[in-house]
Parts: sequence; C-alpha cells; structure tokens
Amino acid sequence: MLKNNVRLLIISILMTIGVPVSAELDEKNLSSKIEQLVSQMTLKEKALLTSGRDAWSTQPIERLDIPYIWMADGPHGLRRAPTTDTWGYGNQAPATCFPTASALSASWDMELLQEVGAALGVESNALGVDLLLGPGINIKRSPLAGRNFEYFSEDPILSGKLGAAYINGVQSQGVGATAKHYVANNVETKRMWANSNVDERTLNEIYMTPFEIAVKEAQPWSVMACYNRVQGTYGTESLRLLTDKLKNEWGFKGFVVSDWDAVVDRVQGIRAGMHLEMPGKSARITNKMVVDAVKNNELDEQQLDSIVKDLLRIVFMGQNVNDKHGDQKIDQHHQLARKVAAEAITLLKNTEKLLPVDASKYKKIAVLGEFAVNPRYQGNGSSQVKPTKLDKFIDIIRQEYGQDIEIEYSAGYSLANDDDLSLVDEAVAVAANADLALVMAGLPLSYESEGIDRTHIDLPPSHNKLISAVAKAQPNTAVILTNGSAIAMPWVDQVSAILETWLGGQAGAGAIVDAVFGKVNPSGKLAETFPVRLEDSPAYLNFPGEDGQVIYGERMFVGYRYYDKLNIEPLFPFGHGLSYTEFGYSDLKLSDTELTDKDKLEVSLTVTNTGKVKGKEVIQLYVADKESTVQRPVKELKAFDKIELEAGESKSVNFTLNKRDFSYYSKVYDRWLAESGEFQILVGSSSRDIRLKGNLNLNNTEKLNYTMTMFSFFSEFWSNPQLKPLLIEFMPNWIKAMTPAGKPIEEAKIEDFLQQQPLIKFPYFTGGEVDEQKIKAFVEQINQLTFNP
Repeated sequence: MLKNNVRLLIISILMTIGVPVSAELDEKNLSSKIEQLVSQMTLKEKALLTSGRDAWSTQPIERLDIPYIWMADGPHGLRRAPTTDTWGYGNQAPATCFPTASALSASWDMELLQEVGAALGVESNALGVDLLLGPGINIKRSPLAGRNFEYFSEDPILSGKLGAAYINGVQSQGVGATAKHYVANNVETKRMWANSNVDERTLNEIYMTPFEIAVKEAQPWSVMACYNRVQGTYGTESLRLLTDKLKNEWGFKGFVVSDWDAVVDRVQGIRAGMHLEMPGKSARITNKMVVDAVKNNELDEQQLDSIVKDLLRIVFMGQNVNDKHGDQKIDQHHQLARKVAAEAITLLKNTEKLLPVDASKYKKIAVLGEFAVNPRYQGNGSSQVKPTKLDKFIDIIRQEYGQDIEIEYSAGYSLANDDDLSLVDEAVAVAANADLALVMAGLPLSYESEGIDRTHIDLPPSHNKLISAVAKAQPNTAVILTNGSAIAMPWVDQVSAILETWLGGQAGAGAIVDAVFGKVNPSGKLAETFPVRLEDSPAYLNFPGEDGQVIYGERMFVGYRYYDKLNIEPLFPFGHGLSYTEFGYSDLKLSDTELTDKDKLEVSLTVTNTGKVKGKEVIQLYVADKESTVQRPVKELKAFDKIELEAGESKSVNFTLNKRDFSYYSKVYDRWLAESGEFQILVGSSSRDIRLKGNLNLNNTEKLNYTMTMFSFFSEFWSNPQLKPLLIEFMPNWIKAMTPAGKPIEEAKIEDFLQQQPLIKFPYFTGGEVDEQKIKAFVEQINQLTFNP
C-alpha cells in the first residue's frame, strides 16, 4: 500500500517540479529536488538508503516520501518473488521464459534483442517491478563456466552491442536494466573469493569493453558489481573500476548495486563508488558501520551524499510510469518467444541437405530422447523463471505435422540416470524402422548451474551412446542439441545433420519444429567457439584456478582469438552457422585506403542470396593489424549486421569504422592507441569463412611523449631513428669503439647481448662514460620529445 500511495505522491511531485510522467525526466528540476531531500536527511537515513530494505527492494523513507524500488532476477524472464521480503524460488510469479543469453546471442540480431528487452519491460511493469537484474554481459572465457548460459559471447563487441540493445529495449518501457556482473566474473568456483588475476590490457580490451559499450550506448539504470576480486581488490570495493572507469571515463549516470551478499567492506565500497548493498542485512549492522565511519572521519559525508543522490535519481525514475500492473501480454509474448528461439537456432551441419524435412518424402519419423517430452529450456540458479506455459516437442510436432507423418517416440535415455543405457536398444529399433530419426540430446539441468563450474564438456554417456547407435542404424539421422554452452561431439562425423537449439525458453519446442520442417530457415551463428576437445580451449591450464587465484594466462587470446593465433582447428568456429540457402559476397569497397586517426572508414559490400529459398545472413567484419609493435590477435570482430534476402535478391551492406576499431589498449599510456601501419579488412560468414579482403594504411597524427625509464633497453633507443642520434651524442666514445674501421658511428655494431640490456647497466659497460645521474637526465630529456605512434 505504501508503494502505491508513494507512487502517486512521486508522480505529483514530478509533475509539480515540471517532470512529465512517462516521459524523459527533467534532470535539472529533479536534481534540485534531490538536493533538497538530501539536505533534510539525517546521517542514519543516508546510510539506510545505501543498503536494501530486504531481499528485493530498496529502503523507503516515509518521512520524506521517498519510495522503494522493486528489483527482480531474470535476464531471460522475470523471477519476481511474491513479496519483496521473500526469495521467490519456486513460488515466483509466472512470467514468459524467453531463450537464455547463449541463445539470444546466436541470433546476432540487435533489433530482436531490443524487442525481447521491451517485452521484459512490459512484464516488469505488469508485475510491479522497477528494476530488472539483467542482462549478463560477462565474457565466456572457458566453456566450463557454470553461468555461460546467462552470458552472450566470447567476443566483447558482440556482447556489448547485444547487451546495449537489450537494455534499450527494457528501458524503453520505463523500467531499469542492470548490466552484470562487473567485471571479470568468469568462474563459479570459489566465486566469493576468487581473484581474477588479469593484466590491464586484457581487462580493458576483452572484459571491460562489453560494459563500456552498454554504458555509452544504453545507460543502464544500474550496474551490478561482482562477487570476485579483480587484480586483488573486490569488485564492490574498487575505486578504479567503479569511479575512475565506470563513472568518470565512461559517463555512467546510474547506480552500482552489489551482487547479492557480495559486500565485504561496506564503507570501502561507498568510498569506491558502490551505491547499494543487497540484500538488506538483519539488524542493519552495516548501516551502523557507515554512520560510525562518518562520525570518526573515516568516510567523507560528501561522498555518502553523492552516492545517495545518484541512487535517488533512479528511485524517482522508477516511479515515472503510468501503466504499472497493466497487461502482461502472456499470449503475445509466448509467440514472440517462439520467434526468438527460432532466430537463435544454429544449423551446424547438414550433409546431403537432410534438413529441412520433406514431408512428402519422409512419412515415418522417429523422435528419440527424453528431452522431447521433458524439455530443457533454461539454466539452473537465480535466473530460473516459472514459465506461463511450456511447449513440448513431441506435442508440437504431432499437432502440426502428425496428420501427414507418422511420429513414433522412444525415450532413448533417462534424465534421472546419465549412465543408464538400457533404453538405447529400443530407440535404435524405432529409428531403424523409420524413414528419418530426430535425436534430441544435450546437457541436463544439473550440468549447467550458477555456483558450479563444469569439469568437462561431454554429453552424458547415455546421450552419446544413443546418438552413435542410432546413426549406425539410420543414415538419415539429425541431432537436435539442447545446451547452454559448448560441448564435445565425438559422433560429429556419423550423423547427417546437427541443429544447435540452445536453451530455447518456454516456446523453444515450437521453434525447433519450425526449423526442422523449414517453416523457419535457421540463421543462428555461434557466438562462442566449439572446441574439438576441452584441452584445446584457451583457459584450459588456468581454469578454474587454484588457491583463490585465477590466472588469465591466455591474456587477450580468448575464444577465436586463441584458435586463430595457435592455428587450432575448432569443432565449429566462432560465427559459424549454415542455412537452407547460400549467400554470395561481392564488391567490397573501402572509402579510402590511406587514413588518419581522425578519419572514419566506410566499408560497403554486396550480399546475394544465391539459393532457392528466403534466408537471413549475418555479415561479420573483422580487422587485422598486419604490423604491430605489440602482440595482437590475428583478427578481431569489429562490426556485424543481419539481413534477410529473398531467393536471388541482393542487398548492399555498410559499416563505419573509426580509430577505436584499429586500436589496442596501451598499459604504458593507459589509453586506447591506434598504431600507424597496414591493416586489413576481412568480411565473411564466420571467423573461419572469410569471403572478402581489403587493405589500408593508417597514419596516426597524434603526438605522444616517450615514456622511457632507466630500465628501458638500449635497443629501444638504438632502433629508433629519432632517438639514435641522441644516444650517440650521450655515449659517443663507447659507441665509436663499437664502430668498424672506416664506417660512420651510425653503423656501429652493437652486439645483441648489449642491445638487450637496460640503460641503467651502461655505467659498467662504458667504463664510466655515463653514470646513473646522467642516465636519469638523459631519460628525462627523451621523455620531453613526442612522436607519432
């Protein structure tokens, strides 16, 4: 009752101060109102606001008519508890269960992600939720990570772009979204203590980029700080992450909420820029810590005020909607969920064009596998949604095609016992007596879960046995996979077709039927690499870590970057996905082949549907740095687009690239840096199916100061045309002694052993010609100079 009354009061306040309801907030007037409120608050009330009231809501302050906001889990659907002070596991309100993030990302469709987000926003409003705790945009570092089904991709650009689209969709309905889990939250094992030991360059290039894109392109109402430590500091306590990067560098305007029970030191969290501890703690013990810290001059009250103001801004934004508790649009969203699941389905293999099933040719179909009657449609853990309804494959295929085709089902395995092979023989007999077999296999619910990492990438033994046995008895065998992350496929060469259907949500079964019979032409592409074996994966030697330390030894070579660099052939590469039609690529054009860092590059090409049916294609643009002074991936995804083409139709596809797309993150300069030199534009249908290439030269006109030290190597000066004359001038006698007779001093022969010595050692090598003070002065002189990178 309080919340409804307060909502009316807030709407009245907003209208009084000139803020239109269900419209953009008047930031100036709202800021003035918040200033007034904070000036009236007691220290205890300020502390109270920065910790939750209970499991799912912020703390209201009735004295000042400050309401609470209701939060709910569910990146792919709402898990809204009956009340804010109950957890809602099992008794949550029914909501549409959309496909999980691993499926959404396979669509590579930003418009679709925005549509899903908008639907989630509608359901949030209908169920009285102000802030949705999603999307998850962490990078898929290892296929073993337990929450991979909740995350989009191994690639930062794809993750960030899809996350931004999702957030924009949710927030278009006046509901907030939460980008999580910031940052480098890539293991479940000891997640409350694990330290992500990742170097600065890798952290910025791979793990922070999705959050940067989400903030800059969508401004989520909140960002969730992670459980783990990052470079030794808890994500909830890192000034570098929460203030320097998130707020100051990227311009984040929302609030930072802790993951549930992630807070270790609440006072340090506030100092670092964490706004809200969740859930609220019994006896308000951490509130007292905040009050005492201010009174003891251990926490600046102005910092606390700043945190409270940021938080109040979002609290008021949560009241800026007219249609709370409106229509949840359950039927409409179920149909949308089927459409979305179909867009995500990825055709991995289709030998002899077995799919789509020709109903006039195959009159008897064997449907094998318990997933046909007991579907796996989402992951395990806090994201579990209670679906409004749940489709089953066996029901849908019989309803929609049973009149013309005989459908015979056999379980083939038991989801209750992975090692039970007793049902295989019966399934093989059914398959042998059919014209075609559809084997539904994958990972049971217990295999993929929050809080638990996998130890292997294998299917249950009973699933693998069923597939191999059926393939021997029935040459027309298609495997339909249900899983949230990469798996091994020892039977890949034995079957005719493989459909990866991911965790397709409550309407996923219907989407599978649509793809199998060609009502929908599969257009999904892998957002993560499928390795042949676990040992091939980038983080194999460093996952999940030991003694609380997770060493990111593969550095920026995550996913396809690693397979490319080591020339390892994956089972199925990043970006792979077949279609029932074919596409041709032609006419690649670059707006210029000589660029500066100030220019934008326009890239265009033509894509043609050369097949006989309508289809969708994902065009992927990669950039390769051909001559870098630092180690870089062979190529990196920088842009993508998904288009639909009728048979025979052609369309022009256009991309715009800027300096950032050619840059790496320099730890030396603590910034993104594009080096001058040759680059290549690669456009293709997957990371291993490049169709078009174009070359260009980049000339960076920026001026950077040198950053030499006394420990910089001699070779760094000697090999630099700008610095070599100064080095000769600095130690002329020693260098002259190294010069062959009759040759100029510039052609001195300095042994590699000496070139690979730091300058600080040259007092010994030169016999005292230079000393430490002279070297220090020389380095300072050099660092006054500038160069073009």
